[in-house]
Amino acid sequence: MATNKLALIRYKTIDNCLKNRFRKWTLEDLMEKVSDALYEYEGISSGVSKRTVQGDIQMMRSDKLGYNAPIVIVDRKFYSYEDKDFSITNSPINTADMEKMKEIVSVLKHLNGFSYFDEMSDMIAKLENNLYKSSDKKKNYIQFEGNTRLKGLEHINPLYQAILNKIPLLIEYQSFKALQSRQQIYFPYLLKEYRNRWFLLAKPQKGMLLTLALDRIVGFHQLQKDIFVEYDGVDFERYFDDLLGVTKSERDRAHKVILQFDKQNAPYVLTKPLHHSQTLLKQDENGIIIRIDVVLNFELEKEILGFGECVKVLGPRQLVGWIKKRTAKAAAQYTEEKSLPK
Repeated sequence: MATNKLALIRYKTIDNCLKNRFRKWTLEDLMEKVSDALYEYEGISSGVSKRTVQGDIQMMRSDKLGYNAPIVIVDRKFYSYEDKDFSITNSPINTADMEKMKEIVSVLKHLNGFSYFDEMSDMIAKLENNLYKSSDKKKNYIQFEGNTRLKGLEHINPLYQAILNKIPLLIEYQSFKALQSRQQIYFPYLLKEYRNRWFLLAKPQKGMLLTLALDRIVGFHQLQKDIFVEYDGVDFERYFDDLLGVTKSERDRAHKVILQFDKQNAPYVLTKPLHHSQTLLKQDENGIIIRIDVVLNFELEKEILGFGECVKVLGPRQLVGWIKKRTAKAAAQYTEEKSLPK
C-alpha cells in the first residue's frame, strides 16, 4: 500500500530538519517542526505525539520504504544524519508509489489538450519518460537538456516551500568573487531557471532585491515567520520582461540594443529571436539588423560574444565599448606565443 499523505509530510519534514546542519535537533524539536508542517499543509492543530515521530524515524531508518536513512543519535540527545549529504529525496521510489505516479501522468496526458495545460507538455513528456525508464529499464526515447551534477538542485524544494509559506531564511552564501561565505537574513520571493541554472530572487533585511545562484548557497536555516516582509514592488513577470538572463537591479532600465548579423546567421536569429522584443529593422543580401529592448548585463554580453565574428553591435555606445574591449582582449590571447603545458 502506498504511503499516506500525512506520513509523507512527516518524513519530509524530519528529512529537512536533519539535512540542516546549522543546528542540533532533539526529539522535541522534531515534534515541533512536524506539528507546524501538519498545521501548515493540512490544518491539523492537534500536533503530533512523541511515539509517532519515533515511529517515523524507525520507518525512515528501515528498508520498508527504501530509505535506509542513516539517522544517528549524538550525545544521547541530538538526531542527525551520519552522512551529511543524505536525503530521503535521493532514495528510489517504491513499486506502489511508482504505479500511482504512472496513473497521475496518464491523467495529465489527457488534460494536456486543454489550454490551461499548454505549458506542461514538455514536463509531462519528461515525467513519463523518466518513470518508464526507471521502472521498466527501457531505452530513453526523449532527451532533455539538464545537468544532474549541478550544485544546489537539492535546495529547490525547501526554497519553494519557504517562498510559498512566507518564511524568512538565514542564508550562507558565497559568490564567485568572495573569498569567504557570508550569512545574511533574506526574504525569498521567486525561484527562476535560466539555461539549466537556478536562481533565487530575494531581498535582504536591508537593501534591494538580489539574485542568488543556488549553486553558490552553502546552506540556509528557516527563521520565525513573523519577521517576513512582503515584496510590494513591480510584478515579477514585468520585472524580468526587459531582460536576457537573470542579472538585474531594481534601478536598471532597458536600452535600445541594435545588432547586425551576417547572412549565414540571419535565419537562426529570425527563427529563434534573442528576446521577445526583437524587431527587424533591415534585411538585405548581406544580412539583417535587429533591435531588442533589454537591460545591459553580463548575460547579454555573453549572448552577443557567442556569435563571435558573425555579429556587430551598432548601439548603444556603452555596449559597443564593452564588446570592443572584450573581443580585443580575446584576440590578444592568440597573439602571445605560449608553450603548451606539459
